[in-house]
Amino acid sequence: MNQFQNQNTQPLSKMKIFNNWDVVAKGWYIACPSRELPTGKAKSVDIYEQRIVIFRGEDSKVRALDAYCPHLGTDLGIGRVEGNLIRCFFHHWAFDGEGKCQHIPCQSDIPEKAKLQAYATEEKYDFIWVYPDVNPPHGVAEFDELKGKSLLTIHDKAFERNCHHHICMMNGIDAQHLQTVHKLNIKMELFLQQNELNQIIDFTLRGQFSNTTPRERLGQKILGNNYEYTMRYADGCIGLLTIMKNVRLVPPLHMIYAYTPIKDGRTRIQPIYVTEKRTGIWGWFVSRILLLLTKLAYYFLRDEDGMIYDNIRYNPNAIISIDKPLIKYMNYVNSLETSIWSKKFDT
Repeated sequence: MNQFQNQNTQPLSKMKIFNNWDVVAKGWYIACPSRELPTGKAKSVDIYEQRIVIFRGEDSKVRALDAYCPHLGTDLGIGRVEGNLIRCFFHHWAFDGEGKCQHIPCQSDIPEKAKLQAYATEEKYDFIWVYPDVNPPHGVAEFDELKGKSLLTIHDKAFERNCHHHICMMNGIDAQHLQTVHKLNIKMELFLQQNELNQIIDFTLRGQFSNTTPRERLGQKILGNNYEYTMRYADGCIGLLTIMKNVRLVPPLHMIYAYTPIKDGRTRIQPIYVTEKRTGIWGWFVSRILLLLTKLAYYFLRDEDGMIYDNIRYNPNAIISIDKPLIKYMNYVNSLETSIWSKKFDT
């Protein structure tokens, strides 16, 4: 929504990083599905207002650079990959994965300014991720229960919301809206844990099902009296949700929400469903059933929430006690490190 609306009667509170379109925090952002970048191919992608060229060399490794050639500014995404270099389509200058120009056809001397900003990449969950720095302090976030295991993933088509991704991300810890929007009249006990690097924060919410609505009675009958789920936030741009914890019949289900800020005040959201890759015919069947259940759980809540986040001008001025998790999350985001993709970057 327009941040300049209602300024005289409802002035917008601007925070350091949270809900601030001038700032992009350091973190892992999706570039594209891995299958879209075969060996020897390049493409340019937009992350917020940054254009990045990614290319896969003959060694199968993905590299990422600022997209515009430092010579005259041609988009390197229309160039060609040679070995582990990307060569500009216009004048055929060639750059390595560190952004250094290695060859200019018309002369042997390479200008000092013939270099580009390079970025770290990682392939995980069937996607290529880019970090706005050369040396990331950590990899793409994982689920504790799935670390060290072979994974099976599927993903839905990405969609957009008309608000900042920090706002969308708080959905999983907004206890009040579970009662008002989704008619789940449950009381939750909050357990909060933050890691040493300060880039991950975990919200664990647990309690007992009530027995007042059809949804609650159905959940109680299938899952038991108690429920528990964990919302892990990484870098203020990835949400890892684990549901069905410590219930009967169903093992924990895992889904990822990867958020990318895009132009004009919108956010692209990529849902990813993850489970352990089990062996044998029965294991194959179980893994895919669990992925299907995860997807159904996501669709159960998605449409109702969409109406909210496409029609919101977030301005927290009348906070109440049940909003404690939201305050914790906003403070966490404001403690993150600012990246060089920000409009106002302090070195």
